[in-house]
Amino acid sequence: MEVERYDTAEMLDEPEVVIEFLRRAWASGDASKISAAVGAVARSEGMTKIARATGLSREGLYKSLSEDGNPSLATIIKVLDACGLVLVPSEKSRRLETA
Repeated sequence: MEVERYDTAEMLDEPEVVIEFLRRAWASGDASKISAAVGAVARSEGMTKIARATGLSREGLYKSLSEDGNPSLATIIKVLDACGLVLVPSEKSRRLETA
């Protein structure tokens, strides 16, 4: 039996799908899932294009945006920006209060 490799990036073809995909990854609270999700979004846009837009190497992006990667917040922000996305607080965010 032959098994085809599946790439989530192929399913991220509509803005609403991308946003919901990232929202669920972020809600998981799992850094590896968030990295992998941002990586899938970057692949769906074209990693070469994202590398050029961010000034980061394509190979470095593949490595850091994998489940085993550990990208900096700056990298996440650059990649999302290159994809036309931004991080915003959710409606469920709690207000931080000082003592």
